[in-house]
Amino acid sequence: MSTAVSTDPRTGESTPVAPESTPGEVAMVARAAADAAPGLAAIGRAGRAALLRVAAARLEDAGDEIVDTADRETAIGPDRLRGELARTCFQLRLFADVAEEGSYLEATVDHARDTPMGPGPDLRRMLVPLGPVAVFGASNFPLAFSVPGGDTASAIAAGCPVVVKAHESHPATSLLAFRALRAAANEVGAPDRTVGVVLGKRAGAALVADPHITAVGFTGSAAGARALQEIINDRPDPIPFYGELSSINPVVITPAAAAARGAAIAEGMIASVTTSAGQLCTKPGLAFVPLGAAGDALVARMAELVAATPPRYLLNARIHDSYGRLSSRLGGLAGVEVVSTGPGPDGAGFGAAAELLTVAADDLRPEVTEECFGPLVVAVRYRDHDELLAALRELPGSLAAAVHAEDGHPDDADLEPLLDVLRPRAGRILFDGYPTGVLVAWAQTHGGPWPATNTVHTSVGPTAIRRFLRPLTWQNAPQRVLPPELRDDGPAIPHRIDGILRLPS
Repeated sequence: MSTAVSTDPRTGESTPVAPESTPGEVAMVARAAADAAPGLAAIGRAGRAALLRVAAARLEDAGDEIVDTADRETAIGPDRLRGELARTCFQLRLFADVAEEGSYLEATVDHARDTPMGPGPDLRRMLVPLGPVAVFGASNFPLAFSVPGGDTASAIAAGCPVVVKAHESHPATSLLAFRALRAAANEVGAPDRTVGVVLGKRAGAALVADPHITAVGFTGSAAGARALQEIINDRPDPIPFYGELSSINPVVITPAAAAARGAAIAEGMIASVTTSAGQLCTKPGLAFVPLGAAGDALVARMAELVAATPPRYLLNARIHDSYGRLSSRLGGLAGVEVVSTGPGPDGAGFGAAAELLTVAADDLRPEVTEECFGPLVVAVRYRDHDELLAALRELPGSLAAAVHAEDGHPDDADLEPLLDVLRPRAGRILFDGYPTGVLVAWAQTHGGPWPATNTVHTSVGPTAIRRFLRPLTWQNAPQRVLPPELRDDGPAIPHRIDGILRLPS
């Protein structure tokens, strides 16, 4: 039997954690999740809200051990991990609020009445949970996008039990978080198997194939997503697959911005590229910098900062090896110049050097626009506005795009042509900032056109709950069989009644 191991990226040393899940164990966990679904529905929105809030409290209680363990497994650093734990607990509590507030249900009532098409029946519609959800933990977020992360929080808020496939980069952290969630379920009287966990890549494949699983949330590589999608396609009943995959996140710097604050932009850019060792899905991979003295100075400052950046530790051997191959391949392409490289790693572990490359906009080609997971950025030098727009039109979809422009400068008075090109290629457009940092909020979009994601939904923020719901309509149903939210004397939540949106008074 294979064993899940915990590996320290700083040393490369591994420690056994637990046996990997066998196919039979995966089947048992998935069936248990299906058995838990009626009980999770029975505790209602208030019960699920209580579960999410207690889960946040139990994670906070175990916070020191979780942070220490996650740092040992990921080398992310205790400060960022404490921030990630706070974010994780915040979004658990936010989804508790979402469950209680109830607008996510889209509760709709059309009373029986005459219509232009003749007599109409009584129709009552709302969103209902899909059923057990498989969640694949992310390598780079051992909490916020893993066992207790946003996929789990939104699925439970929707009423769906969850089985998490723990990521190989942090199995010990995953088990600690799982125990906190299990304790929370027991504390509030939710079914014991509301949350389950499996270990191992083969277990992940078996989980996706299991007939009790009704949807999959995935954060990882496009290659991993394709492999799982093939499994789904082979099922007798294909299910939704929500993947967050690969993103280049371009940053556009106008000539006016480069002239006005080039040094500050360079400093913000390199900080964004190297934070968390460049292992963020929102890391800016391309910086579009104008040719000319101001752009030259901006790139020179970026080069200085990269040269002074200490080695960063990558999450695991696979990411480390991939970074080495991709950075070497990029540096060897015709037209691409390696401008600056930081100090190389010294000793064991998965250390990597930061890199800055440049390429002319008219030399930009698909090989340069692939995501490189790690502390590397390519400065794309453009001659004029038309060349900039032509280069941007060739980019794949991204989670985010950023624009640095100067308010009040005549050259930046009309940004619409630029935004017309960026809008179809990004899920979030920000101004005078950097793509890293995704606030958990109602208005947030963490998604984008392929290959950033394969879905129109966000994976961050309250509307992420939509992924794990489906619409159901009751026609001429007796009040006693309706969900409470659709009854005439039901709870005070937002409703659309006979076409008119009505909010609780």
